[in-house]
Amino acid sequence: MRSSGNGNPEICAANLLRIVRGEVAFDRTRGRDAALVDKPVTNIDAVADAEWVLETYEPRVEAELNLEEVDGLTGDFALLANIKRKEEEG
Repeated sequence: MRSSGNGNPEICAANLLRIVRGEVAFDRTRGRDAALVDKPVTNIDAVADAEWVLETYEPRVEAELNLEEVDGLTGDFALLANIKRKEEEG
């Protein structure tokens, strides 16, 4: 977490995507599922899980999420998130 600016929805969303489920003491479902971290890139569940986390805990943003290959030989992949604040209705 950053020392300041945590009220910004984009920063809150980025922080949520860094949390692994089970790390938050009184909210064990908050964060990404650790079981999906070591899955192959063909497993779309990692993206769906990240979308669920953002929809549930940070509804002020919309995000475009993609799994991208960092190094295919070692099986290293990254979840890339393009996070934008939703336009206010009204």
